[in-house]
Amino acid sequence: MITIRRLGLPGHRLTAALAVTTLTVLGVAACDSADDEGAPAAAALAWGPCPAAAPGTPRDPRLSCAKVKVPLDYGHPGGTSIEVAVSRLASTDTTKRHGVLLLNPGGPALAGLDTPSAMAPSLPKSVLDGYDLIGFDPRGVGTSTPQSCGLQNPGVAGLFPYPAADGSIDSNVQAARATARQCATKAGENLRYFTTANTARDLDRIREALGEAKISYWGQSYGTYLGTVYSSLYPDRTDRMILEGNVDPAHVWAGEAERWGKGMAERFPDAAAVAAGQNAVLGLGATPEAVTRTYLALADRLDRRPAPVPGSPQALSGALLRGVTYALLLHNDTLPVLAQVWKAAADLADGHVTDGDGKVLQQVFADTPPTPGVPADNQATMFLALTCGDAEWSHDVDDYAKRSAADREAWPLTAGLPANIWPCAFWPRPIEKPVAVTDQGARTTLILQNRRDNATPWDSGIGLRHALGTRAAFVGVDNGGHYVYHEGSACADNATVGFLESGRLPEKDIDCADVTKH
Repeated sequence: MITIRRLGLPGHRLTAALAVTTLTVLGVAACDSADDEGAPAAAALAWGPCPAAAPGTPRDPRLSCAKVKVPLDYGHPGGTSIEVAVSRLASTDTTKRHGVLLLNPGGPALAGLDTPSAMAPSLPKSVLDGYDLIGFDPRGVGTSTPQSCGLQNPGVAGLFPYPAADGSIDSNVQAARATARQCATKAGENLRYFTTANTARDLDRIREALGEAKISYWGQSYGTYLGTVYSSLYPDRTDRMILEGNVDPAHVWAGEAERWGKGMAERFPDAAAVAAGQNAVLGLGATPEAVTRTYLALADRLDRRPAPVPGSPQALSGALLRGVTYALLLHNDTLPVLAQVWKAAADLADGHVTDGDGKVLQQVFADTPPTPGVPADNQATMFLALTCGDAEWSHDVDDYAKRSAADREAWPLTAGLPANIWPCAFWPRPIEKPVAVTDQGARTTLILQNRRDNATPWDSGIGLRHALGTRAAFVGVDNGGHYVYHEGSACADNATVGFLESGRLPEKDIDCADVTKH
């Protein structure tokens, strides 16, 4: 369930996003008894101007920002402190205000200061009247004491361990070991404290600084795990929680990653059907099955011989093609663009790129300007800190090779990546076990899940539903892509808004089959 701000394409609510299956969260024993002992109370927030955004990136002038000091290590709350940046889009009618709605766009490790402004246009007046929309850069991310491993390739996609063309993972093992060593050397021991559990504890410090007895929360993608952990640690401080595109807390993180192959297989036919419908122009195949065969052959060809991209220092490899495909499968409205990307990639591999191909490739490979004061590898660093630091991974290199080979055969679209080795195999032991997620507690959570979600597959949403039991209601939508709300299902939208307005969950789980756009 990774979301990466790299592609130069407009996104839905967030800017361009590349999402990869989040790895599953192993059940964690809640370890919060010492969280507040000896810790100074959070100070009230001093709202003011927000930090500078990336060049060329507009920032909503209605947003105000502040910083909250939190302990680096909640086991020693009086020790070193770090800062968490928070933003606010105030309620539009204070007489109707219910409380605060914290928003997290996922990642892992996406900055979130602009999320209130990105979400607001899709929300009805009743929600904008009822809540202060609160964004935040999670600890270590963006302007919240940003962390860096000093990675030479700063993008998250560069971490994805696709095997070699022949299926070998030897180079992946070397890269994973080197990356883990680089983070240990550059970022140091403190990186171990930048975990989801500590981020959840930070949210409670934000709640306290806001002067609220409870918070409502809307998390997308990785943000669903963060929300689940928060409500498990602080059930009495959780008001209304919406979780959209979900992580299974029983599979953090290696297990969640291994679901990616099946998720891609479930989602890919939607895009293949779009391409088949344009076969007269694209020439990729007249049926979804034919398009799939063309795509697999093209990816294999680019694995063996990457094609230089005109006007870019990059070459298009099979891994890069798969990454771009993954990103553009997140939204239904980018499926036609994805079909054009496949056509451009095929032309590029053949050595003849048209003007139209060039424009498509230029759009896809456009770089996002860096945010002032934030290291270029910040998201990649924090992606590793979270996925490697939340739960321990296997250290058995031979087992990774076996499982990757089996996964490669079972799910050819992902070529063995989901079960392959990551730097987490060489990471220090986590500072604590994952937070235990159970079905005990108040009924405060609405789960939104698409049937064909390539980033956090249907199986993960069902896993979270089972984990929360009667604490949650479930809205399943017959749709593709990673986002549920405001994506064409009035059934899902009405359930979401109704819950935010009233605090009442649907009595029974809902199946929505009314999607009006694909």
